[in-house]
Parts: sequence; C-alpha cells; structure tokens
Amino acid sequence: MNLPFNISPHVFVFILSFAFSLILGPVLIPMLTRLKFGQTVRDDGPKTHYKKTGTPTMGGMIFLIPVTVLAAFYAGHDRRILPLIFVTLGFGLIGFIDDFIKVVKKRKDGLYWNQKMFGLLLVAVTFAVYLSHTHTSDIIIPFMGMDKTVSLGWLFVPFVVLVLIASTNAVNITDGLDGLAAGVTLIVTVFFTIVAMTRSEWEYIKMFSAMVAGGCLGFLTFNAYPARIFMGDTGSLALGGAVGAIAILMKMPLILLIVGGIYVVEALSVMIQVLSFKLTGKRVFKMAPIHHHFELSGWKEVKVVLVFWTITVLLCILGFFALRLKFY
Repeated sequence: MNLPFNISPHVFVFILSFAFSLILGPVLIPMLTRLKFGQTVRDDGPKTHYKKTGTPTMGGMIFLIPVTVLAAFYAGHDRRILPLIFVTLGFGLIGFIDDFIKVVKKRKDGLYWNQKMFGLLLVAVTFAVYLSHTHTSDIIIPFMGMDKTVSLGWLFVPFVVLVLIASTNAVNITDGLDGLAAGVTLIVTVFFTIVAMTRSEWEYIKMFSAMVAGGCLGFLTFNAYPARIFMGDTGSLALGGAVGAIAILMKMPLILLIVGGIYVVEALSVMIQVLSFKLTGKRVFKMAPIHHHFELSGWKEVKVVLVFWTITVLLCILGFFALRLKFY
C-alpha cells in the first residue's frame, strides 16, 4: 500500500480511523439519545453508577463502522484481511442484536445465553475451520523467541474457538467502567501493531491492528470519564473478536494472555466469585468483576481505569520480552 506522501501506511490508517470515529461520535450520540437507546445499570452495582442510567449505549458503532469501512477498502489491496473483518463484524453484529433487544424490547438480559453462544460459536468455528485449511497450526511459546513454536495439530480448531470465545467474553466483562475496555484494547492493539511491523507477511495484520487502535482512541474521546456513550455488547464483543483473531493469526494467543492480563484477571474474578459463592456461600471479592471490587474499596473510577491502563502498558513491555524482540 503506497501513499503519495511520506507517512507510514499503518500510521495513516490509524489517523483515518481516529478521525472517522471523531466525526461519527457527534452524529451517533444525539441519534441514540433521541431513540432512547439508554444503558440500564445493574441494580446491585456501585451506587455511583446509578447516575449513568440512560447514557446512550451501542456506541461500539463509533469505532466498528470506521474499522469495517477502512478494512474493506484495504481488502482490495490484500484480501487476507477479510477473515479479520469477518470475526470482528460477526461478533459485533451479535452484540448489536443483543443491545437492540435490551434497549428496544426492554429485555434486560438481551439475547438468551444459548442464542448468544450459538452466534459466537458459529462465527468462531467458521473462522477456525477456514484457518485450518489456510494456515499452519503453530503457536509461539512465550520467552522462547518468535521462531519457537509448537504445532497443535487436530487441537487447532477447538483451540481457536476457545481463544475467540474467551477473548470476546473477557473484553465484554472488562467493559464496566468509563474508558476501561477501550483504553486497554487501544494499548493491546498498539502492541500488536508494533510487533506486526517486524515481519512483512503480517502487513495486513499491522494495518488492521492500527485501524482498531485508531478507532478505540477516537471512541475514548466520548467514553472517557464521564462517559457520554457506552460501547455496549456491540463494541465489546467486536473488540474481543478482533483482538483474539489478531493474536491467532500472529500465532500469539499465549502472548495475548500476557499483554491482555487485565482481560484475564477480570474474567477470572467473575469465575472465582461465582465458584466460591456456590461452594461456600461466601464471596471472595466485594463485587465482581474485580474493577467493582476496587471501587467498593474506596478507589475512584478514574483511578481504577488509570491503574489498569498502566498495568496493561507494563504487561505489553513484558510481552516484548516474551517475544525476545529487539528494536535496535
């Protein structure tokens, strides 16, 4: 992809995605407000969140539309980006339907669990089967170097499905504070953009990661505290699918466990809380996901978000070490 001026293509699409998101925000926010597509805050959540009731949701369209459009244009140059579009848009569509049912049909939980899981599995299995015919089943082993891989063989398809379902649900769980999921995902996708710069065969992944990062940054201008809009499942499922698919195509799902450590901790906190309560009748955390635990421990929402962002930056630095990357 050659540009008529002296700017790196991935920087260019990052700026385009960011700018596109900035333009969409002032258009979508009033529209969703007029349609009364407002967020319903959980009854047992922190009391400080009650004031967020009615804030427009489904805001994931602010970054999903730019990413989809830019990636579709880029597909004319490199069709290898299409599977990334498929997973991101597919998961985003499921999230959109879920959000639509919540705000329009007034069904608090949106899609029934089995309906939602069927849709996610359909997208994930399609992606996994496609990759099993077009890509190797190797994954990179952390701290062993980028050339040290292990082949999963017949386990590759179920492993890919597991990674996608886990990543999209983890990002969805992380999306509970203003700017948290978007900020963490911005940092993670910048990490993958930088890593993808090291190999020419990852050019399309580099471009897609930069698009997602730019979209997240643009969305943050509306979603940072105090949020004027929430991404909803439309955005969180799409981002989870995008991050998971990027990691899989780069053979780095184990690296994603490191750099996406906040996602992992958020998801584990819910699992631990549920398991502990069922087995002992006691809760480990004041509230799960863990970001609410810190809020109820006296931390301000902004502090929780900034600390989690900082941890993600440090984890991404660890991720570079895990890949033994050198930039000199």
